[in-house]
Amino acid sequence: MRITHSVNSSERRTYTIRNLALGAAAGFAAITGASAADLPVKAKAVEYVKICSLYGAGYYYIPGTDTCIKLSGYIRADANFNGGNYNKPAWDQGNAEGTQSRDRDYFTTRMRTELQIDTRTQTEYGVVRIYMNPRFQFDTGAAPDTGVLTLDYGFVQFAGFTLGKAVSVFQTPWGSSGANSSTSFLIGGYDNINGITQLAYTWEFGNDVSASVAVEDNRVINRAVLLNASLTQPATGVFSGVFTNSYGGNVAPDFVGNIRIDQKSFTAQLSAAAHNVHANYYAGPAGAAPVEPNGHPNDVWGFAVMGGLQLRDLPTGPGDKLSLDFTYVDGAAKYLIGGVTGTNFDAFSSGTNFAGSYQGMAVLSLLDGVYTTGSRIEKSTGWGFRGGFLHNWSPAWQTGVFGTYSRIDYNASGTAAFCALFTALSPKSNGFTCNPDFSIWQIGTRTAWTPVKNLTFGVEVMYTMLDQSHSGSQTLANPGPLTGTFKPTAVYDFKDQGIISGTVGVRRTF
Repeated sequence: MRITHSVNSSERRTYTIRNLALGAAAGFAAITGASAADLPVKAKAVEYVKICSLYGAGYYYIPGTDTCIKLSGYIRADANFNGGNYNKPAWDQGNAEGTQSRDRDYFTTRMRTELQIDTRTQTEYGVVRIYMNPRFQFDTGAAPDTGVLTLDYGFVQFAGFTLGKAVSVFQTPWGSSGANSSTSFLIGGYDNINGITQLAYTWEFGNDVSASVAVEDNRVINRAVLLNASLTQPATGVFSGVFTNSYGGNVAPDFVGNIRIDQKSFTAQLSAAAHNVHANYYAGPAGAAPVEPNGHPNDVWGFAVMGGLQLRDLPTGPGDKLSLDFTYVDGAAKYLIGGVTGTNFDAFSSGTNFAGSYQGMAVLSLLDGVYTTGSRIEKSTGWGFRGGFLHNWSPAWQTGVFGTYSRIDYNASGTAAFCALFTALSPKSNGFTCNPDFSIWQIGTRTAWTPVKNLTFGVEVMYTMLDQSHSGSQTLANPGPLTGTFKPTAVYDFKDQGIISGTVGVRRTF
């Protein structure tokens, strides 16, 4: 039997609505179930960088640690005239600068960028600090797309100790840059812009009084030349005073210390250093190369002392500074004429003292001491001072003026040994007298414009005088590469040399 049911229109509408509602509910349940299955676990809270205010502006915590870090640095571009980088006067042959020949560089350029990384962590022993400053630079004469990577400073400080490459404790906080653009070539006092490897300890006595002692590696930074005047010298020494360095190995570090008072209106520092002078062996017969059986002179100790004073809050204007220091050395000449300056100074000029001579020249040799076969080491002595005054015309403009004087002297025995060698090296004439003593003095000015914070444009001009003490003339035959390729065989007069040099540049600090 077939049973049928008649559905009216009202029932059909009710059925359709019910089916639509059930379908929508089922679809929503399916979507909801899928979404619930896709939900991730609860996300971790975002870890924001946290400012560290313990050590001044610019520090923040390294995420996940209790160590604070500060990243800073600068980029600097310079052009230098009549000299080398950072206003190094044309007093040597590094770029044929002192020759006055057509192969010399009349200007040089340098681009340098530096990243400074400073981290500090509080511990039960005090702050542990790590500092480094990797530096990249490109200079005139470098191959395209090449440069130099250097590290002036890289050290750890812990519980009063400093271990690594840092500024010598001998140097004042302002170095030689009280009013000029760079510490490198303003001589007359200690310059340690490139740092020196050391183990140092500093005491803080309160009231801004401190004292530091250190043992420092003197192998490169603090050694001048030690001259064995009995040794046959290379041909280059005939003219330029570039003698064979007869220092022996590094057997003792330099022992250095200072006492400093650092107040709001001034900083005063007294520094001292002891420097070991350790010679190689005596020369063989007729100036032959040294060998062990020949014996050697006993070591001697040189020393250096320096006093420095910087005055601030001067009545001449806000931010003005006067920086002064005085240095005396005995057997430690690089504490007076130091850093990257070098150990010989040579320059030519067209002026002459005697008719028929080709050119004038100055020859200065920076020696820690002189010895001959069978003799002791005769130390050099020297003294010098530097001064710089910095005046702020406005927040954007400042001018510095600066000056230096350095004097190196050799005693009677040291002079006799030096002159016996130097006189025999080439023919002398015109009443020649030998005297290795010399002075160098400098005076200059720098003006800087800072239109916006941490962006500075600067112009510096400096006059340097090489005041040598030889008189008369010498005949030079093929002077050699250190005096330039094109210098002829001729008579050259010993004559003081004045050098004007300058630099312009821009520096952006971040």
